[in-house]
Amino acid sequence: MGIFSRFKKGLQKGAQAVQGALSAVTGRGSLDEEGLLRIEEAFYESDFGVEATEEIMDSIREAHRSEKELRGEDAGKIARTVVERFLKGSEALFNLEPAKAPEVLCMIGVNGSGKTTTCAKLAHRLKKQGSKVVLGACDTFRAAATEQLKSWSDRLDLEIVAGHHGADSAAVAFDAYSAGESRGHDLVIIDTAGRLHVKENLMDELAKMKRVLQKRSEEAPHHSWLVIDGSTGTNVLEQAKAFHEKFGLTGVVVTKLDGTGKGGAVVSIYRQLKLPIYFIGLGESPEDLQPFSIGHYLDSIFPPVPIEETV
Repeated sequence: MGIFSRFKKGLQKGAQAVQGALSAVTGRGSLDEEGLLRIEEAFYESDFGVEATEEIMDSIREAHRSEKELRGEDAGKIARTVVERFLKGSEALFNLEPAKAPEVLCMIGVNGSGKTTTCAKLAHRLKKQGSKVVLGACDTFRAAATEQLKSWSDRLDLEIVAGHHGADSAAVAFDAYSAGESRGHDLVIIDTAGRLHVKENLMDELAKMKRVLQKRSEEAPHHSWLVIDGSTGTNVLEQAKAFHEKFGLTGVVVTKLDGTGKGGAVVSIYRQLKLPIYFIGLGESPEDLQPFSIGHYLDSIFPPVPIEETV
């Protein structure tokens, strides 16, 4: 399956709502108030959020006031242009260059966001590209997390450093960096414990991990990515602020867009956080972790060819 096909399949729920509304109103000729409300409902249904949806609809309504013969396909083109503007600056490629000392990437977020599987899938992707990567199983707070990462490592033939349940997560991170350095690795990926931003003890543990890593490399962690479940992505701003204050975020991964997430969350997340989106999760397999592409995203939600009129 090609990259665009994965985007299209993963984002099909959001696409169905938006494309269905646009197709329906196109078949009725020029837009009326009922058609405008149907389009608006589709954007809400697809998780674009209140602010993004209002701005999209403001642009469509403004065009409709100027041109009463505006049709559904015209509204689709306007919406696509607005969404493209929303996402400007969101696309970021993760290029790992060989170095004398490994870089450190920490995955951060709440339980259930997909951090552990994302760590394994990213390590697998980078290994296939020729990079040497070691995983640090630093979620010692949840016993199943270490076992889950070990299972993924066995399945994908990945290197891993782990500690026992309840071990000091910062110490495990220290050991993972030491292993990466001694083995000449390019990257150490740290799977941190899932935490709520209001749990001070876990947030302090995160800050401690950063201090310990900086004893090995002053620049560590070089990358700190917030992993967000795409089905709950519109409610992450306060979490992100807290994580950013304690750790310093440099990017975002949006997962589970093949489940209940409907794609629009990508827009609302970027509008809120203004952090680059490095990858999105479009399925269960390792290959379903894909670099975020604005073009593929837009083509999945809004077809690049005009919507045909319904006979």
